Amino acid sequence: MKKQLTILLFVGLWLVLMGLALSLPNIAGAQVGPADYVIENALTDTGAFNVIASVITDYRAFDTLGETLILFVSIVCVLSILHRPKEESRG
Repeated sequence: MKKQLTILLFVGLWLVLMGLALSLPNIAGAQVGPADYVIENALTDTGAFNVIASVITDYRAFDTLGETLILFVSIVCVLSILHRPKEESRG
């Protein structure tokens, strides 16, 4: 009886999850907004054949510069914490 109840619960849960999955909206064709503009106009706006490179270097240049600056400062801080000065020899 316990095994049948477990199987029944599993099948019921599976049916509910499949019903939910099938009721989700179709988002395959929902690409709208800035992405469409960038994909269509990247070559003419930036002259770059690679769309990703044009986004990183032209459309989001200041954002990339900020991320690079934060990474550089983080590396300098970690290196300054881990650096041990050499002991001077006393003689």
